[in-house]
Amino acid sequence: MAIITISREMGTGAYAIAKELAKKLKYTLVDRVKIEELAPAYGLTPEILERVDEKPPSYRTAEDRLQAAHLATMELILLDCAKKGNVILYGRGAQDLIKVLTNVLRVRFIAPFEDRVEKFAEREWIDPDLARELIRRSDHQLGGFIHFYFNRDWNDPLAYDLIFNTEASSSHAMIEAIIAASKDPRLKEGEEESMALLEDLIIAKRVEAELLKSSLARALKFCISCEDGVVTLAGHVQTEEEIEEAIELARSVEGVTDVENELDVLSYKPVKD
Repeated sequence: MAIITISREMGTGAYAIAKELAKKLKYTLVDRVKIEELAPAYGLTPEILERVDEKPPSYRTAEDRLQAAHLATMELILLDCAKKGNVILYGRGAQDLIKVLTNVLRVRFIAPFEDRVEKFAEREWIDPDLARELIRRSDHQLGGFIHFYFNRDWNDPLAYDLIFNTEASSSHAMIEAIIAASKDPRLKEGEEESMALLEDLIIAKRVEAELLKSSLARALKFCISCEDGVVTLAGHVQTEEEIEEAIELARSVEGVTDVENELDVLSYKPVKD
């Protein structure tokens, strides 16, 4: 069946809808709770998740680059869960992370700002002014995360297949619409091709995480792709030695069958951390 991704504005009630949808479809909901459950196997702690989850990396200092490596590792959790099938990936830019797959139903929940404030304040038993501030911060952070990390406007409607205004529709109606859409034959037809693409995405993400954890994180720019296990490294580094180091590191990653080098050496003196 289709992989479902959910993007949401804070205060829309999307999480309750996602839980009920997962129950009806017998899908696994990959949310913060599930990620925390799986994180130790990937070497991630709750403290690390708190620092990187849905927060934009900056890549300016060694610590920032390490956080980017942790974020790449967290994305591996999402990709590995997607590979198992029958999942709802909740937030975390999942619709962009697996945008090349053709068996994905991308859903977004929105609502007018004041409606979100009212519902959130009532649900959390907090003052409406505090709810407004928390929702503003959440919108800024989540929008910034998508813009910085995926170079996309969070509100771009063309990034989603279904967009629901939770002020105007009942949970039941939205859930039934998503279930119906998830059974579209076109999504089924794309499953085999998508699983092959997903395997390559996982390998490329493993390589990215390892490069970010290495001294090569100081390199200017990496572009990593994978096709049938063959990883292509493109971008710019500072020395020929860094090219060799990057190639050897990529070759050591599980699933990599070969590495093609398209890296260029660019003379550049980095700013001190």
